[in-house]
Amino acid sequence: MEVTELLKDYENGNRDFADADLGGANLSGAILDGVNLSRANLSGANLSRAHLTKAELNGANLCRANLSFAKMGQVRLADAELTKANVSGAFLVKAKLPRAKLSGAQLIGSNLRSAILWNANLCTADLQLVNLRGANLTGANLNWANCGGAKLSGARLFGAQLTGINLRKAYINGIDLSRTDLNGVNLSEAKLNGVNLEGSNLLAANLCGAQLRGVKLRGADLTRANLVGVSLVQANLDWARLCYADLSEADLSGATFIGANFEGTLLAGATKPASVRHDVYLTVAGCVAA
Repeated sequence: MEVTELLKDYENGNRDFADADLGGANLSGAILDGVNLSRANLSGANLSRAHLTKAELNGANLCRANLSFAKMGQVRLADAELTKANVSGAFLVKAKLPRAKLSGAQLIGSNLRSAILWNANLCTADLQLVNLRGANLTGANLNWANCGGAKLSGARLFGAQLTGINLRKAYINGIDLSRTDLNGVNLSEAKLNGVNLEGSNLLAANLCGAQLRGVKLRGADLTRANLVGVSLVQANLDWARLCYADLSEADLSGATFIGANFEGTLLAGATKPASVRHDVYLTVAGCVAA
């Protein structure tokens, strides 16, 4: 289908272009609000700065398409193919992308607040500085995704795959990550205040300089984790494993450690809870206190 034909028909009131073949088409800046492009072929198409508010793109092929800075609020992209697409800076508030394929896609600085992304494939996607506040990422594949500086407060990540994810300087306040596998994940300088990490695997995770005020870490495995300079004020670390973890210079004011394992833990310069006597730390097996 020719671009001129599409734009003319749209201007004349036609909104149904399902199954159209627009591979490689230049639709940059086009106003196509409410258009139906379900199952359309838009692979390699240029849709940068296009207006696609409330558009229907379910099942569309947008592989390697350019959607940078497009206006796509409440767009429907269920089962869409967006592998290696450029969606950086796009407006996707309340967009629906269940099962969408976004592996290797660029979403730097995109606004996906309250978007639905359950079971979406975001493996290796670049999500730096993206806004995912309140988004539904249940069951999503975020393996090796770059979420540096991303805003994830209030997001749902139940069952999400997070192997190798980069969450450095991310905002993750108040979400539920209980029993999540975060083995070796980079969470340095991240904001995790009030997060539920009960029973989670944080083996060798990098939490250097992170804020964990009021966090729930009951029963979590923090073996060999980097916790240098973290804020664990009022945190619950009861029955947590802190074997050989580095808590140097950490603020542990008001934190609880009932039954916690401190074997080989480094606590040099740490601010310890006033309610816990100093000699308790000195007598924990293998603990290195200040």
